[in-house]
Amino acid sequence: MIIKGKIKKENLEEPFTKAVADIKREIISIGCELHTDSAEELMKDGSNYNDLWGFNIYPDGSLDFISLINIRPADNNRSMDIQNQEIRQKIEEIVKKLK
Repeated sequence: MIIKGKIKKENLEEPFTKAVADIKREIISIGCELHTDSAEELMKDGSNYNDLWGFNIYPDGSLDFISLINIRPADNNRSMDIQNQEIRQKIEEIVKKLK
């Protein structure tokens, strides 16, 4: 489900909800089984793959930045964890705006 408005608590799952952020369009997709499914959903809506980053939202509102889609050697991200602090901060700002 693409979130352009507000994230509703009933859309967050236990123990966490997989999510993908489009850091350029400042929207997220949540609730898919895999991060890649959320990325596909956003691309069908007009997002560019290079702007998409995976993360997880916990019911208490905390985030982690771990997803297979984040492994991008060409973008200097060789880990499942987002290593670029600017991208992490951008995702935090997007989620905060949508809460």
